Amino acid sequence: MLKRITIPLLAVAVAGTTLATAGTASAASYKCKTSSSGSYDDPSYSGPDSDNWEFDVKLCSKRSGGYIYTTATVYWDGPYSSGTNNDFTFNKARFHLDTKKSVSGPDPAVKSANYTGLEAALENSSAAGNGAYKTGTLKYKAGSGRYYADGYIQLDWSGDGKDYKAPIHFAASPTV
Repeated sequence: MLKRITIPLLAVAVAGTTLATAGTASAASYKCKTSSSGSYDDPSYSGPDSDNWEFDVKLCSKRSGGYIYTTATVYWDGPYSSGTNNDFTFNKARFHLDTKKSVSGPDPAVKSANYTGLEAALENSSAAGNGAYKTGTLKYKAGSGRYYADGYIQLDWSGDGKDYKAPIHFAASPTV
């Protein structure tokens, strides 16, 4: 008789622990998607050294406590340069982050921000031309529905006489 009582109680205790742990862990987890760009050439440089930049962006979103949180991290492989801290590559560079609501038709941005700190991060790459930049986090009071992070990079190259180039788009995060 002791065996019959002990086994069901143990099963209930284990099941209760498993359910509580799974619920807590998933509520605070970001859902992310990383995608890559093509290669982007510095139009103001035509010398013999490499001057191409390649980008990876990780877009993330999560739902927690009635809010949607979105953020992005930009990774790059830029040209090798022994004089890495170069303020002459870009006039401006920014990452534009959107929190979007998934609806029928075009998805509206419900919150947006431009992160201009990307320029300094790019211009202060490692000696190998690599680096990373993390945006801030957007917080939006969520209603019903599904939301996600979306975003793009815009570059204004120094010396080309033009403003921002066309946006470099990346795959959006999964919906939350």
